[in-house]
Amino acid sequence: MQTTSFRLGRRTFVSAAVLSAVLGSPAFAQAPLDLKILAPAAPGGGWDSASRSLQQVLTSSGASKSVQVVNVPGAGGTVGLAQFVNNAKGDGHQLMTMGITMVGAVLTNKSQVGLDSVTPIARLTGDPLVVVVPANSPHKTLKDLAAALKADTSKVVWAGGSAGGADHILAGLVTKAAGGDPSKLNYVPFSGGGEALAEMLGGRVTAGVSGYNEFESQIKAGKLRALGVSTGKRVTGADVPTLKEQGMDVELVNWRGIVAGPGITPAQKQAFGAAISKALKSPEWEKILKARGWDDAYLGADEFATFLKSEQARVKDVLTTIGLVK
Repeated sequence: MQTTSFRLGRRTFVSAAVLSAVLGSPAFAQAPLDLKILAPAAPGGGWDSASRSLQQVLTSSGASKSVQVVNVPGAGGTVGLAQFVNNAKGDGHQLMTMGITMVGAVLTNKSQVGLDSVTPIARLTGDPLVVVVPANSPHKTLKDLAAALKADTSKVVWAGGSAGGADHILAGLVTKAAGGDPSKLNYVPFSGGGEALAEMLGGRVTAGVSGYNEFESQIKAGKLRALGVSTGKRVTGADVPTLKEQGMDVELVNWRGIVAGPGITPAQKQAFGAAISKALKSPEWEKILKARGWDDAYLGADEFATFLKSEQARVKDVLTTIGLVK
């Protein structure tokens, strides 16, 4: 009886030791996760598309066992941000998609919850923006538009996405670079590129800003004239010069990133980073980038955290200049 008892106890001890070693191993820490991604926008938008694309590659690459996407729209993403910070504290299974528009929305909506409350995991993509005018516009070039902005900023009516978002920020930067008065920027926000497009085609606005892909078909059909793209290099397959090429020192990317909740452990942060990194290295992700016209703008957690701080300062400066933030 004593021998049997000793062996049973030893077996129990060895099993516990083995279990402890397995749980503490890097392999276990990077095992596939069950994840929930919050898209702080309605279905069909940029954050939703990014969330569902990430969902696809996380599962297909084996980086995650299962991924659920939940949409929480409202106020430029700040409704979803507040809910996420409240629900995802210390949670190693929840992520949220976000981007430059949320940076602006936190400021313009005077959100009680800021981006200092989340844990940056990775920057994912960059979406080139384009400045366009209707095909019959008297502004044939970016120089023409700049001259109009300098002469009377308020007479140039812009159409774009939500107030304080990437489109609005670019319109402000272009106005400032043209020598116009950013405080008199005449910007009309729309909930989607389709509405802004209708206003431009109807001749009710002077210029528009959106992701290049949003306007690509209308540009190629000759209904819109592309005056310049906001990225550092031209969009592949598009004969549209950059703003910088034309002497305007403006560069802006509509970037998207992924964050975790506050208070997660270093091990949870590492596991998130490993899963995202594995997914973004997959052939499926390369296909998605090409199909959607997104640039690979990947930054790891620490680099993304540094970038996010600098971007918050830049966006605040622009929005203060155009009078959206005091």
